[in-house]
Amino acid sequence: YSNTGSRREHVKVTSEPQPGFLERLSETSGGMFVGLMTFLLSFYLIFTNEGRALKTATSLAEGLSLVVSPESIHVVAPENEGRLVHIVGALRTSKLLSDPNYGVHLPAVKLRRHVEMYQWVETEESREYTEDGQTKTETRYSYNTEWRSDVVSSRNFDREIGHKNPSAMAVESFTATAPFVQIGRFFLSAGLIDKIDNFKPLSLAKLEDPHVDIVRRGDFFYHSENPKYPEVGDLRVFFSYAGLSSDDPDLGPAHVVTVIARQRGDQLVPYSTKSGDTLLLLHHGDFSAEEAFRREQKSNSMRTWGLRAAGWMAMFTGLSLMTRILYTL
Repeated sequence: YSNTGSRREHVKVTSEPQPGFLERLSETSGGMFVGLMTFLLSFYLIFTNEGRALKTATSLAEGLSLVVSPESIHVVAPENEGRLVHIVGALRTSKLLSDPNYGVHLPAVKLRRHVEMYQWVETEESREYTEDGQTKTETRYSYNTEWRSDVVSSRNFDREIGHKNPSAMAVESFTATAPFVQIGRFFLSAGLIDKIDNFKPLSLAKLEDPHVDIVRRGDFFYHSENPKYPEVGDLRVFFSYAGLSSDDPDLGPAHVVTVIARQRGDQLVPYSTKSGDTLLLLHHGDFSAEEAFRREQKSNSMRTWGLRAAGWMAMFTGLSLMTRILYTL
């Protein structure tokens, strides 16, 4: 066992007899099954991907041929009812999002509180070697303290003594979302609000310590007696936001988005195409309808080639595994 600063490590060696004929045969059968399943999965992935790509491309072509751009986003034109419309404008919400526990208030579509806890983290490195007719495994376990957003269970550590973590965080992460989001007179559906994910870190420079037990350092709030030298179990909190919904002297102008959706009254909802797909597009920035559809076609092409590559890789892996196993028989 060695200890260097906050890093601790120890080594454990385990051994087992070399596998006999029946064990090797069992492993061979299992490997053959895995290889065959991987090979079959590659066919499913490739063919379903091609069908999806064609369906998406057809829907986008249909949408581009039908989309209309209203003269004003501040008037709901009845002649566009049920049609696919192209809307560009700044986001607007009805009220501020806030976290009163930390004195954070701002106009945005989403406000996210991130919480991290200072914890022990175990890492392991293993190597196998043969000695005295046995297969031995040497595993080196090391322990470091890190800020982590998830609770690391120390119960699963090889050596929990001296590396015990709390079982839960006293403060939890959360995301607040504005219930109503508008562009001009039009309200965004839940599916469009979900697409507003351009999160940016929130500067806490102008905020004060909200509580005597909470200390602000930079853009973090610390639940710690000494943020410079944190202890296991200490917390730090920071914030991010997406979709600024009004002009702010510190954060800048309201966020502008481009939306392509079906007009239903004053709602922007999914549009069903003849191919059975739906169109509900949102892009961050001011784009023409042609540019928005061009970006979607590019995204569809990149996704298609990515899944093609994954399918061919799975096919190659399956064939290689089966070939290698047959060679060993």
